Order: sequence, then structure tokens, then C-alpha cells
Amino acid sequence: MRALAWDFGCLGAQRLGAMLGPVSFVLPDGKQCAPLHVAPWTFEPEARVLPGVLRRLRGEWPCAHFGLDATRALSPGWSATGETFPGADVPHGPASNEEWRWIDAADGSLALRLDYPDGHPVRFVERTITPDPKAPAIDFEFRVHARRACRLPLGLHPTFRLPDEVGALNLEPGAFGHVRSYPGTQEPGAALFAEDARFARLEAAPLRAGGTIDATSLPFEGAFEDLLQLVAAEGTMALRYRREGFRATLTWNAAHFPSLLLWFSNRGRRYYPWSGRNLCLGVEPVCSAFDLGPALASGPNPIADSGTPTAHNLTPDAPFATRYRIGVSPD
Repeated sequence: MRALAWDFGCLGAQRLGAMLGPVSFVLPDGKQCAPLHVAPWTFEPEARVLPGVLRRLRGEWPCAHFGLDATRALSPGWSATGETFPGADVPHGPASNEEWRWIDAADGSLALRLDYPDGHPVRFVERTITPDPKAPAIDFEFRVHARRACRLPLGLHPTFRLPDEVGALNLEPGAFGHVRSYPGTQEPGAALFAEDARFARLEAAPLRAGGTIDATSLPFEGAFEDLLQLVAAEGTMALRYRREGFRATLTWNAAHFPSLLLWFSNRGRRYYPWSGRNLCLGVEPVCSAFDLGPALASGPNPIADSGTPTAHNLTPDAPFATRYRIGVSPD
């Protein structure tokens, strides 16, 4: 773990998954706020044997590839007919599961690199974390160097904590084209949204049990685990912590990540390490089809068919590089 402090906060980052967190921001009035999630099992002895992405789950990290190839029962029209490779079944790829190494960085920044196994179409990835010296905000750069030409889903994985009180947080998304619900069941017995639905407003998300729910008012009452994808998203999302008096805002390059995946982890998973206690929201800019992996995202699928890309064309000749930002402001 390495840490940085600046006038507007302090942050820590770990080598495992290059994950950022914990982070504490200081607002101009001196109030401190910590919007990023840290998993409740982080220091439990049992967590030592968990897969890398879960072992010390926290805050924010990049994913290359995004999702995983897996055999799942999906709605008609969703099939894995694109590119795959050895290791495509690793959740969110090596970047989310392996120990990165620290590399040289400018003063006031942290930088890490991970070299990928030979069979993966990615050769290595790098990332830089830089607090803004003039604001309660952090700037990020993520670079993907391909080993060979390929089509690959990529994504970012900011994960925000949710308050305990039902409805105490409000989502304020930027403009988007439409919303899609997951074309299957994320977690048996914990699905919330209607399967494979397309709709216009998060405030009227169709429920699996019938009716609708306001998916901008969180957390939900009950135990749920589900996903929604905002398709053709413009590149901004704010989370208003109403009781705590601040907003957290994520901004990204919508040309690089044209969708926003929302992961609702609302105490829905009952087995370890989740144990019915995890309460967070993944706010994940992606060029992907949900978390359905390279073979599905790189081929035809309903999101790509609607005109929104779900995989990047990568080449060894030109690394993929993107920038994004997380900041806070008074409510």
C-alpha cells in the first residue's frame, strides 16, 4: 500500500488490482467525506483465500478485459460469437486480480504497471493516480498496450459506498440514450429488475415482480443483486449523499466508454464473503455488453446492434489511453 496526502484529502492505493482506497476528501468548509467503498471483509482471515478481485475489494480500479466469458442462461439474442482466448474466463481480467508493480511517477502521483500472461491479447497495462492540488478530486490515466490486434471489452470500476438508510442517496446521471436490464439472472433469488428490458428512465425501472421502481433512490429496501446498463451515456454521473451534504462526481471520455454499467450490490448475496452485508454501487464506464465477457461483447449483441460499441479495436501500434476524474463538492 502507498498513500498520498494533499490539501484536499488523502488516498491509499494497493498493488492487488491497483485498487484505490480508502480515500478521504476535505471540502472547502473543512468537512471530510469518503464516498468510495471498502469491502467489509477486507481484514478477515477467511478473505485471504478469495480470488484476487474480491480479496481486498475497494474503491476504484481498471478492467482489461471487462467481464468474463462464462456459460450463463441468457435471453434470446444474446450469444457469445465473438473473439475469445485463454484467460477470458478470469473476472475482469488479470488487471483486477494480480499484483501490479510500482513504477516511477511524477511528484504527487502514483503509477503502476502489470505485465500480462503470454496467451492474453494485452501485453501490459499502466495506470497513474494524481490528486488535483487545487481541488478535492483525483485524476486518473489508464493505458492498455496490446500484444496483437484484437477486439476487447474494456471498463473502469469505480465503486461507491451506499448509506445504510433506504433512499438516502440520489443518482444524478448525465444524458444517455436508453437503459437495458440484465438479459438473465445475476444472482439467483436476488434479481430486482425485469429481465432483458429496454426502457427510457431510471426513475421508472421495470421490476421482475411487476411494476416499477425509482432506481435513482438508493439503497433499496430489501436484498438485491442486479445490473443496469445506461447505453450511449454522455460521460458524467453524480451521487448525491443527501444526509451527508456532498456530491461525488465521476467524469470520463464517452468516446472511449460509451455506456455506464450500474452494479447494485444491495445485500443480495448471502454466501461468504458477501454474507448479506455488502452495500455498494458500481458506477462503471464501459465499452462492453454488461459483464458478459470478450466472446459476447466483441461479437453481435443487442447493445452493439443499437449503435453503441461494446468492444475496442486494439492494435500493438497504438496504445489505448484514457483519462477520467472523481471529485466531490458540497451539496
